[in-house]
Amino acid sequence: MTDYVKLEQCLDYQFKNKNLIIEALTHKSFKKSYNNERLEFLGDAVLNLIVGEYLYTKFPKSNEGELSKIRASLVNETGFTKLANDIKLGDYIYLSVAEERNKGRTKASILSDAFEAIMGAVYLESGIEILKVIILRLLENSYEQINLDVLFSDFKTALQEITQAEFGSIPEYKLEGSYGPDHQKEFEVSICIDGKTYGKAMGKSKKLAQQAVAKIALDILKEKV
Repeated sequence: MTDYVKLEQCLDYQFKNKNLIIEALTHKSFKKSYNNERLEFLGDAVLNLIVGEYLYTKFPKSNEGELSKIRASLVNETGFTKLANDIKLGDYIYLSVAEERNKGRTKASILSDAFEAIMGAVYLESGIEILKVIILRLLENSYEQINLDVLFSDFKTALQEITQAEFGSIPEYKLEGSYGPDHQKEFEVSICIDGKTYGKAMGKSKKLAQQAVAKIALDILKEKV
């Protein structure tokens, strides 16, 4: 079995019930009578709550829409994969031989699900306050800043890496228009990849609009992988 002691050290948390961490690390391909899908479901729900409360406190002047965008940038497959990679979670997941050969340890979907499951397991065993300390420490260690500009720039970087690998080109952003008075102007930007338009998005600046539409394209491309 995998030695997960180093993982516990990265989390600064030691599981009292070792069966819980084993279940959280077990991918469905491993063909056991259990897997991490139920813990993943639980972890997703609790992480949404913890991150939501964190952002509510951190950004007292932000409105509901802005808070939702920031949370969506953190609580998703890309965000959880980033955190999973920071603690080298892929080294500890139990996978089938076939999934191992298929580079399962580096798949975003598997890493993200396992991260949610681990967080769900901590919550189940020790409650929300202990989990809050762990997840907020991981977030603050992984992101130099947490705001719209920095978080969405991760989507642009991730998208460019995918398009260079898949199409040998980088995304093209086109300003479609700007709307509203100068003090409340919004910009609309479309994105084209390899000759195909993937969507449009609005933002309070051209940069934010580009970053928002990059996330749309990234989500579409990931569904095809």
